[in-house]
Amino acid sequence: MAEGKVTKKQAVEFIATGRRKSSIARVRMQPGKGKITVNGREIGEYLQRDTLLLVALQPLEKVGAREKYDVTIKCDGGGIAGQAGAICHGLARALVKANETYKAELKEAGFLTRDPRMKERKKYGLKKARKAPQFSKR
Repeated sequence: MAEGKVTKKQAVEFIATGRRKSSIARVRMQPGKGKITVNGREIGEYLQRDTLLLVALQPLEKVGAREKYDVTIKCDGGGIAGQAGAICHGLARALVKANETYKAELKEAGFLTRDPRMKERKKYGLKKARKAPQFSKR
């Protein structure tokens, strides 16, 4: 993973990657006033459901750093629910790079663990991964 690096624009920038299902979120975090953008849009506008917004911002709320950092996120793949989970994972990783003392709290809450559940592949002779065609005796 990338580490905190010094750029010309900001003093320090923390970069991390979060993943969930087939979604990937690249998170860039720098000290600021709490502005969060996803793919060039405000996070509330991008994640339109309140539950998804809560899921995505859980790590910041848990450590009380909601107003401390400006965050820029690029999301690819999957749907918006998977992307919200990827944002959560990426934010947690970036927070640990920013401040190592957050690690125990975030790890206990389960935000640093990548959710390994993926869609099961479709098998031949079946309609979906497990759904079989209707049985007909005659």
